[in-house]
Amino acid sequence: MTRTYLPDAFATDKVEAMVKLLGLDPLDVEQWDFLQSESTQDLQAAPGSGKTTLIGLKLALMADAWTSPTRGVCVLSHTNTAKNEIADRVGLLAAGRSLLRYPHFIGTIQSFVHTFLGLPAVRDRKVEVRSVDDAAFETAALRLLQRPEYSTLRGYVGRQHEGTSIVTGATFIYQKGELAVTGAVRDLPFGAQSPSGKQLDHLKRTLARWGIFRFQDMYAIAQEYLARHPGIAAAVTTRFPFVLLDETQDTSATQHELLDLVFASSSTVVQRVGDSNQGIYSDAASVEGPASLFPLPGAPELPVSRRFGPQIAAVASRLAVRRPQQVRGAGPDGQVAVLLFDETTVSDVVPTFERMAAVTVPEDVLVRRPPRVLGARQNPKTSPAYPQSITCFLPGYTPTSRPTSHRTLIGAARAASARWKSGPESHEAATELWNAVRASVSSPTDDGLPALGRLERSMATTGGRVRILLRELLLNAYEFDGASWEEATEQLAVQLKLLNGCQLRVPALEFTTAATEGAALGPAPAAVAAVLAARAVPGTIQSAKGETHAATLILECLEKTGKKFDVTEALRIIAEGSDPLRELKSVQAAVQLVFVAATRPTHLLVLAAHRERSKKYADAMTDAGWDIRDLTEH
Repeated sequence: MTRTYLPDAFATDKVEAMVKLLGLDPLDVEQWDFLQSESTQDLQAAPGSGKTTLIGLKLALMADAWTSPTRGVCVLSHTNTAKNEIADRVGLLAAGRSLLRYPHFIGTIQSFVHTFLGLPAVRDRKVEVRSVDDAAFETAALRLLQRPEYSTLRGYVGRQHEGTSIVTGATFIYQKGELAVTGAVRDLPFGAQSPSGKQLDHLKRTLARWGIFRFQDMYAIAQEYLARHPGIAAAVTTRFPFVLLDETQDTSATQHELLDLVFASSSTVVQRVGDSNQGIYSDAASVEGPASLFPLPGAPELPVSRRFGPQIAAVASRLAVRRPQQVRGAGPDGQVAVLLFDETTVSDVVPTFERMAAVTVPEDVLVRRPPRVLGARQNPKTSPAYPQSITCFLPGYTPTSRPTSHRTLIGAARAASARWKSGPESHEAATELWNAVRASVSSPTDDGLPALGRLERSMATTGGRVRILLRELLLNAYEFDGASWEEATEQLAVQLKLLNGCQLRVPALEFTTAATEGAALGPAPAAVAAVLAARAVPGTIQSAKGETHAATLILECLEKTGKKFDVTEALRIIAEGSDPLRELKSVQAAVQLVFVAATRPTHLLVLAAHRERSKKYADAMTDAGWDIRDLTEH
């Protein structure tokens, strides 16, 4: 690739100096190899192997050595969470912060497609973009459906079960050199030339002329744009001579295809990082072809996990369903346990786990990372099978957009303040509080508030004023009363509105006393603090992807075909030593979710399974050092 950064960017002395500056652990051989690689390659990274830290280190070194004012680094990820984590890491250093602005780009694949392909393509058609949002499209589509010219389509969908989803999910695909209309997840139930098909096509294109699109539309529009203007791909690859793709295992077939169209035949260096065993999105396994297959044959690995120790690593190694991998645990000595329950003791599962966490996990760890309760399903379906979902264990469970152990912002501020004052983790405490703020706003756009590292630091800017207010919250969290808290949050609300239009939600602004919130970790006695810290936070496995927990409980749920139970199947595979790659696809999908959940904790992993189905498998693990607890016998 054309040299756009200094040739000694990854010299040993510079790497060692940066590692020391960032306070990182010494690098192992595999990490050194990836860090100093300047050619296209894949990297298979085990859970907790320091992948994100390594990416941040590599980007910091590149930023420090970058010389081109017009060509940049492109860093892509699947989720805003991962993107923000990378941005936070590179934002720790002045040189790294240069990657947060032109000519560089750090964002999701979706935002990359929007910025450089989809939106320019729409504007090329002289269309003003009003929204790229599934919910906004749904509202507009249902309103338009009521017009007389769509009476046949309206009558058809009215006779179908959940028939309006045919209209609200109408999506563009690029095929045979043009844009066609299809369903969001499956083919349309009628032909394109049928009366309903023609009316749906007309409705979809009418909304497109009005500038109203679904997220997925942008990929098809981008493909057509690249086909009509071959020079666009060349321009993008010239702009970005180096691309780093994180979370590659979750990149969809459509995303892979589009990225290949842009970069596969160019001189751009593309380095892809991920863990194929954590690819939990539906079509990730369907990606085919030599360019898209991840990881490519012979790709190096990061097999050592610093998140957990040998016990949890052994579980992870047995549940690798996409690619055999022996994960080596180099983290804390952890414990693996099974809770066996029946219909009469199912309500005891979560409280038992919380008590186990309070006893097993060091108190300071629980304060920073409350225990998590995870399940593959939020709510039960119509099947009589039991248990089916999280609500079978926690009847009052309601999902939240961002899991947190604090019901209010004042609670999050107190917890972050305790962390701020108790040790050398001021940046982590500030990030923790800022993430709580981000979870407490409603946003006019899909992006929400930016990562902390993206906020300007000058006091003359809105970002700088937000930073000052965050510091005030951290310093004075335990000093606020109702009136002063209202004043502080009003000031914060004004600045957030100026920053990017976000508004603080009213429930998050409620003032509670430290005792009521259960977050007063500073002055509270140690025993009380430990009990409060052990309160578990429920959520789906999917929502916890990429997180690190002190303790994790995996609740048994019915897998998607409604025939088997995920935790029981995982226990069977471990106890019998069977090959996960030979299991039914539905079982593999269920066990893969268990793998993702099982690789979150540092100290305690607990699996909850129905006694009738799983006792024989759980008992077989006693010799492996597992703690087996039968709740029906207590």
